Amino acid sequence: MPHQNRVLATGEIIKHPSRGLFMGNRGILHDEVQSLGRARWRHKAWVTCVLKHKDWHRQIMQPGHYTELFFLDEAVAFAAGHRPCALCRRADYCAFVDALDHKGSAKDLDRALHAARVIPRSTNHLRYTADIKTLPSGTVIWREAPYLITDTSIRQIHPDGYAAPTSRPTSGQADVLTPSVTVKALAAGYRPHLHESAKL
Repeated sequence: MPHQNRVLATGEIIKHPSRGLFMGNRGILHDEVQSLGRARWRHKAWVTCVLKHKDWHRQIMQPGHYTELFFLDEAVAFAAGHRPCALCRRADYCAFVDALDHKGSAKDLDRALHAARVIPRSTNHLRYTADIKTLPSGTVIWREAPYLITDTSIRQIHPDGYAAPTSRPTSGQADVLTPSVTVKALAAGYRPHLHESAKL
């Protein structure tokens, strides 16, 4: 039976049988019977990790250990508010930081990301409006469902992959799910790792 540990682009955490391409961490969100409580994070370092690192092995949702969260791919993880892990994804983390021209610490980055991803004094995902022409490839927007923007198309995101592409709108406003800090990194050239269905 699936655990409630699959994170959508909207920030919702659902039960889904597949793990996706990446794992994430926000602290201990589950109890002794592997059920999530009301909390959706315990710290501000929301990282995205590879599924396998060295010979490390974890059993899912063990008592007293952080809750393993999973994402379809990095674009979805970005939209949900996560960044690359500086340990198991060091090269991606450095590329992300370089794209932002960030000179501070990881804690400084996490504070900036947290302010851009969560409505203050709530657990609600922060969305904002932008001209769709200005949004870089890799951004996720909301159009009655989450959609990935590419240079030429938009694609609806489902928990198990991407729908067929449709033409990218050339004008109009879009409700943006990807935090503004991360959009800056995408605009500067960072390219997220995408699920194979995005390449079809």
